[in-house]
Amino acid sequence: MSDLLAIVGPAASEDELLEEIAYARPDRVTVLVESSATDWGSEESEPARALRDRIAGLLARIERRTGAIVVGIAGNREQLRGWRFDRVVGARAARARIARAGAVLAA
Repeated sequence: MSDLLAIVGPAASEDELLEEIAYARPDRVTVLVESSATDWGSEESEPARALRDRIAGLLARIERRTGAIVVGIAGNREQLRGWRFDRVVGARAARARIARAGAVLAA
């Protein structure tokens, strides 16, 4: 079983992210949503709703494209402290921030 962390950034990079995920051929995917809005998951504003809709669509695309199971969504890297992933895909800058923050990532 392989566990992958997918870091979601701007909407324009979703196709690239899907390609990276598919290339890795994971069994399970955890999604980290990098957003400046900390309460996008519960806020009822239009931008928060739009982000939730976008993420829901992306999760479905990940499962359809890769056959992997999406096992969770994290709203910030602190929620992933101590978790181990076989691979991390997404924005390079975001991966670097997670590594510096001390998230445990297995090679």
